[in-house]
Amino acid sequence: MIKFSSQLVLALFVAYAAANDSDVHAEIKSLKSDVRPDGFDIALETSNGIHEQASGDVHGNIHGSYEYVSPEGEHVQVSYTADETGYHPASELLPTPPPIPEAILKAIEYIKAHPPKEDH
Repeated sequence: MIKFSSQLVLALFVAYAAANDSDVHAEIKSLKSDVRPDGFDIALETSNGIHEQASGDVHGNIHGSYEYVSPEGEHVQVSYTADETGYHPASELLPTPPPIPEAILKAIEYIKAHPPKEDH
C-alpha cells in the first residue's frame, strides 16, 4: 500500500465535489496516472472543465492544483502542497488576514529593540 493514497483520493474528491448538480454526467476526457515506488504523478480532465494534477514522493509530500468553474460561473483555481505540516492551499479566492496596523508593527519593533531585562 502506498503511503499517500488516501491523500490522493481526497484531492480527487475535492475536485469532483466542486462540480454542481448539473455536472453529474460529466465524462473523463483524460486521466494519466503514474504510480512508482518513489512517488506518483496524476492528471485528470473532465468534460465539464475540472482539471486536477498532483505529484507526490515516497515521504507523502504532495504538490498539485485543481480548477473548475463554480456554479456562479467563476473560474476557481487552487494550488496546494500537503506535507508533514499539513495541507497548504493557495488561491486568489481564499480569504487572507487584514494587514497589521502600523502602530502594532512599531510596537513589535520597539519590543525587539528593547527586550525585557531578565530577573536574577
